[in-house]
Amino acid sequence: MSQLSLFDDEPDGGPRPDRAPARATRTPPVAAAEPPAELAALAAGLPAGLRLGTSSWSFPGWAGLVYAEPATKAVLSRDGLTAYARHPLLGTVGVDSGFYAPLDAGRLARWAAQVPADFRFLVKAPAAVTQRRQRDGDGRWQHNAGFLDVDTALHQAVAPYLEGLGERAGALLLQFPPQGSRTDPRRFAEDLYRFLKRLPTGPTYAVELRDAHLLTSDLAAALHHGGAVPSFAAHPRVPELPAQAQLFPDDATGPLVIRWLLRSNRGYDEARDHYSPFDRLAEPDSDTRAAILSLAAAALARGREVFIIVNNKAEGSSPLSILELARGLAGGT
Repeated sequence: MSQLSLFDDEPDGGPRPDRAPARATRTPPVAAAEPPAELAALAAGLPAGLRLGTSSWSFPGWAGLVYAEPATKAVLSRDGLTAYARHPLLGTVGVDSGFYAPLDAGRLARWAAQVPADFRFLVKAPAAVTQRRQRDGDGRWQHNAGFLDVDTALHQAVAPYLEGLGERAGALLLQFPPQGSRTDPRRFAEDLYRFLKRLPTGPTYAVELRDAHLLTSDLAAALHHGGAVPSFAAHPRVPELPAQAQLFPDDATGPLVIRWLLRSNRGYDEARDHYSPFDRLAEPDSDTRAAILSLAAAALARGREVFIIVNNKAEGSSPLSILELARGLAGGT
């Protein structure tokens, strides 16, 4: 089964030819875990404008943390979002699947209908827009004609994002995979600026890179004048969060977006294998947590909206990492 098939509304295949079609059934909705009293009190003390969430919601290991009972990944992908959104601390979610294939407006609308009106989605734009090179049918790398192409972005990302999510649209994330060491930083910033200026105003566009050498003052200017905000990534391929923050001036008109993705001492597959089933803080990262708390508290004090998305590969369990972040931010203004 492909990675994206977990998000399909119907199972693969049709009825078996040797039997009558079975009557359609629907898996009962996934129940939310009963939150401890601490969580409700903690949520009530969080600053206005703070949105905490995870990268996706379909993790069976979260039984008892987010979901009341164990369920398969497929069931959670299809039916778990409503329960996820009932968790007192979870007011947003990162939709990483949009990077691998465009998400149509209908699917986004179905997800939007499953969450409260004040919930917000942070959706990745497809790689068709942000990946400079792609493989052809023979597996050979070639130039991607959709790279920084406005028409591709409008049809595959912006239009379905706006139509499907409506008021629940939080941010559209333009995550650029490694562009290569030969990519000129100034040229990249100029191309990105021209692309951003041609996108329709209204959505929050967040830009995230995986190349340290492209994080320059030219890039900061391109985002500022292009109407986008940086997405600060806690990831081994880029400088630590305080260094990223020094590059970008505070922008009181846009939200702060932080994604806590991966420890500096782990590869993605290594972290997944080491931390699964993501039900405990296997390797707490106090330094990164402190940096996130500092950035978030400063932005909240200036009246900015703050999105913090946490991956299981950051410390071992996104919901438990979010609990610790909430404890650090509770009582703020």
